[in-house]
Amino acid sequence: MSRSPGEGTRILIVEDDAEVARLLQTVLRDFGFETHGCRSAAETRQQLALQVPDLCILDLGLPDGDGMELMQEIQRRHDCGLLILSGRAWIGDRVMGLELGADDYVTKPFEPRELVARVRSILRRRGQGGDERGPQLARFGNGWTFQPDTNQLRSASGQEWTLSSGEARLLATFLQRPNRILAREQICGDPDLSPLDRSIDVRISRLRRKIETDPHNPKMIRTVYGAGYLFASEVSWN
Repeated sequence: MSRSPGEGTRILIVEDDAEVARLLQTVLRDFGFETHGCRSAAETRQQLALQVPDLCILDLGLPDGDGMELMQEIQRRHDCGLLILSGRAWIGDRVMGLELGADDYVTKPFEPRELVARVRSILRRRGQGGDERGPQLARFGNGWTFQPDTNQLRSASGQEWTLSSGEARLLATFLQRPNRILAREQICGDPDLSPLDRSIDVRISRLRRKIETDPHNPKMIRTVYGAGYLFASEVSWN
């Protein structure tokens, strides 16, 4: 049975910018984290009353309150990690946020892979999120391995590739959901994906050229016509 690195770890995203919130949810879900989004301080308080997450990712510029004050309130009342994600890049805000109790401070614009690494680092320090065992490695197929932390793909013969961010996210999505048909919009995390958007197909083609013996007759990344794609392999994480 496969297990993804973030499986069972709940992350609350407090972000009023819909585009940023959508990106965060897509990236974190790609790595197996469960996410819930809130767009205001009031909505955050309501959600926390229902369920306390393992980690809060908190924007400082909320429409109905100061993010620093909300962070302190969360820290006093709830036991969870706190990562500030803000467009405020001034050193004074960074120092204040960390001194007031944030586990980390990331400025916008941000690199999604770096954000995931920082989330994992916080969860490791808190002994949560399935990362307490150290770096995660996926094993699949006939001796293949993939390490999400470094985007390193390695064949049984020892050949190595450093995947692009897009290819790495795609492979991670397949490895977290093996032997299941995934629609193209599930793979890219975009329910509004246009049928004319071929970016996913291009990435799949690139991955096939690396891991398939015959990319034109794929055995691992299979096309299910009219439905999507299926990653036909057993996967284990360790």
